[in-house]
Amino acid sequence: MASAPPTIFSTARRLAARRRALRLQQGADPARFVIDDMVEDLLERLAFLRHEPKRALVVGDWTGTLGAALRERGAEVTEAEPAEGFDEEHPYPFSGFDLVASIGTLDAVNDLPGALIHIRRVLAPGGVAIASFVGAGSLSVLRRIMLAADGERPAARLHPMVDVRAGAQLLQRAGWADPVADSRTLTVAYRSLERLVADLRTQGLGNVLASVAPRLGKAGLDRARAAFAVEADERGRVVETFEIVTLSGRHP
Repeated sequence: MASAPPTIFSTARRLAARRRALRLQQGADPARFVIDDMVEDLLERLAFLRHEPKRALVVGDWTGTLGAALRERGAEVTEAEPAEGFDEEHPYPFSGFDLVASIGTLDAVNDLPGALIHIRRVLAPGGVAIASFVGAGSLSVLRRIMLAADGERPAARLHPMVDVRAGAQLLQRAGWADPVADSRTLTVAYRSLERLVADLRTQGLGNVLASVAPRLGKAGLDRARAAFAVEADERGRVVETFEIVTLSGRHP
């Protein structure tokens, strides 16, 4: 009998973070550059593959952009959202899709191999699966800032992320045919630590680890702001990186 995967992420915190992001997305001019990039890239990949799905499952695209674009192409689209109770770590309640698109959700599941197997199982023969999420090359500047803020007692304030090489190995374990793993980077300039943190919260990219780090406190926050200033260029900007890992493959 296979052992259960370790509990790295808190399901409750993950759902709370996504629900908070959905609320914040209703505000004025919310940050959504990560998910917009994922959706645009996925549509470009489908065009390159000349894949015109008839039945598509879209998981995690709270903008609705991808589902709308697929419907315009004549696809029957089912949309699912973890914040509304859809569980990617259990067998899906439907099947027979010639496209499954997972947008920005698999970076914080405890059983990623299992989640990839569930995607494979709901594909129809010849179906294509594409999963994009924030990967290991992300937020290197913020990690340094948090280490400086914590001083001699560093805490886990940013969760571990999957790199592209590990992604390729996971696809093979999950039994995807023609597996491909690749990555690209987005860079965003910030003039304040507060704006960087706000953008993460608005996009559901905050810490959802099962182990809760101690509060930073006023002194820690002051150290974080000082570290941000050290990282800034001559124009007072800190350039942060978001790596987008994309896994793709077909029904075997």
